[in-house]
Amino acid sequence: MTAAISCFATEASAQTSSINAFSPYSMYGLGEVNQQGTLQMRSMGGAGVAQRLPSAVNTLNPASYSSTLQKSFLFNFGVDGAYYKNLQNKYSADGVSSAKTGYGTFNFHEIAIQFPLTRGLGVGLSLNPYSSVGYRMSGYDDDDDIWGDVGRVKYSYDGEGDITEVKIGLGWEVFKRFSIGVAMQYYWGDIDRNYSTSVVNNFGEGTFSSIVGNENYSVSRVKAQVGVQWDAIFTKKHVLTVGATYDLGGDLAPKTTNSVYINNIFSTEVSNVGKRLELVLPSQVTAGIYYQNPKVAVAADYTYQDWGAKNSRHEIISDGFEVSYADTHTVKMGVEYTPNLYDVRNYMSRVHYRVGFRYGDYYQAFQGRKLQQYAVTAGFGFPIKFMGMSSIDVGFEYGSRGNRGSVSLDNKRLGLVRQNYFKFSLGFSMFGDDYWFVRPKFD
Repeated sequence: MTAAISCFATEASAQTSSINAFSPYSMYGLGEVNQQGTLQMRSMGGAGVAQRLPSAVNTLNPASYSSTLQKSFLFNFGVDGAYYKNLQNKYSADGVSSAKTGYGTFNFHEIAIQFPLTRGLGVGLSLNPYSSVGYRMSGYDDDDDIWGDVGRVKYSYDGEGDITEVKIGLGWEVFKRFSIGVAMQYYWGDIDRNYSTSVVNNFGEGTFSSIVGNENYSVSRVKAQVGVQWDAIFTKKHVLTVGATYDLGGDLAPKTTNSVYINNIFSTEVSNVGKRLELVLPSQVTAGIYYQNPKVAVAADYTYQDWGAKNSRHEIISDGFEVSYADTHTVKMGVEYTPNLYDVRNYMSRVHYRVGFRYGDYYQAFQGRKLQQYAVTAGFGFPIKFMGMSSIDVGFEYGSRGNRGSVSLDNKRLGLVRQNYFKFSLGFSMFGDDYWFVRPKFD
């Protein structure tokens, strides 16, 4: 078999998974890295590192925690459902054919709270999936000698799991309109990757055993993040905030366990519970601006991640096919428009309308070929009560990763995978001053 990526989509089917991703690209490394931020931010392309709103949770920058009003409490919850479609060209002596699969996923995206300790000092706590693994692919060996001596040999690969991030931090307004923040990030989770080899049609003499293998990666590690925010312009009608964060990154050092089975009967197990595998989070720098007036909010972020510097290793899949890590540059921007938040007669005038865009690199390169990815987003924020800040948020995202080009290996053309997806998200934002968390008293 030439490479795992080349045998993707030989069996097209519709599937549903409880994980956040189902992609052949999640076969390597940490899998698919999820877009961070609340639904409000993700509906604006994912931008929001400079967002500083007393009535809204910000999970991107701990410096924003200092904006939480006294005697208030913010709560945010979001879920995602997505449908993925993968397309790939397959090259053979007979020409070019096309393969495709489609499947759906559903899971929560974030749970977050913010509350003040005192004036200008706030706390934030959030829980969200950082990365997800989910794939299922198979293919057959096309070597004529193997077909003649053994028969039709099938190779199968599947995997699932995720890495979850818990973040707790403090935001402090050091002086008027300038805040700093620091957060502790705890990453934990398990990723299972399985592979099997079996003889489907035995044309040769004798009996051939099937082999099933499993690799488990268990992560439990603490990292850190720092952030700043500064209101460069602050008037009653116009606010311009500049923000930035730095994530330290570093080695996740997962524990690994490898197992091998023959003919579904336990044969050999190689356990390396005490051994650490090199698996590294990148350092990340994000800088952005956030402008707002009574009707319009505009956000723009730039993010750099040094995947290539942190992960010097390359994964050789088979026959010399190489998967390596590459630094990424991502631009995110979005707009929110609210016609009139205090319109008594027309509810639709109080709705928040959001659109956004995101473009950047994927963090892995295949046989030296880097991939790009983009997403177009939109959403609505429906206020729950008049003069209140609580809302039910709805978001939509259409995105694409990779392309249907090819790479060369030993004079063979291997088709890359283009993944298109559509995502629907639902979120709830509750603002404490709307009396969600106040116990009434009666005399």
